[in-house]
Amino acid sequence: MTNKVTQSTFLDATDKQILRALDQDPRATIAFLAQSLGLARGTVHARMQKLYGPQELLAAETIKVPPSAVGRPLRAIITAQVEQSQFDELVEDVSEIHEVVECLGVSGNHDLHIEVVAADADDIYRVTQRLMMCRGVTRTSTMLVLREVIPRRMSQLLR
Repeated sequence: MTNKVTQSTFLDATDKQILRALDQDPRATIAFLAQSLGLARGTVHARMQKLYGPQELLAAETIKVPPSAVGRPLRAIITAQVEQSQFDELVEDVSEIHEVVECLGVSGNHDLHIEVVAADADDIYRVTQRLMMCRGVTRTSTMLVLREVIPRRMSQLLR
């Protein structure tokens, strides 16, 4: 997904109020949001249209399944150095690895920051070997996630 939000995109107080409510209850209906926030249904509907609109202020809805629920309780962060001339082919190859749940292009000593989930240490090894076979990967480094200290969050930015 390409992020179309620009610096000229700002959320006003009403947008933030709606987003805070959705952070608490992502399945809240427009009617519920309107009633609980003291806003008109039309206002909430229009704001939701804007938030999911062409600027993609809100990502498409998805389910959040804990990796352990699908038999993959182990998480790892794999950093990779890549041959830049093969970057597009590399992204295509990495996207075919089902255990990859996120892949970010980063600056610094590594080019990619890849989060994977696995059943056990042998599974992490298998996934790492598969990543090494992707076109353009020259080196990887693997770190096991021991504990999620602060889960991904955004609501604190809406205050």
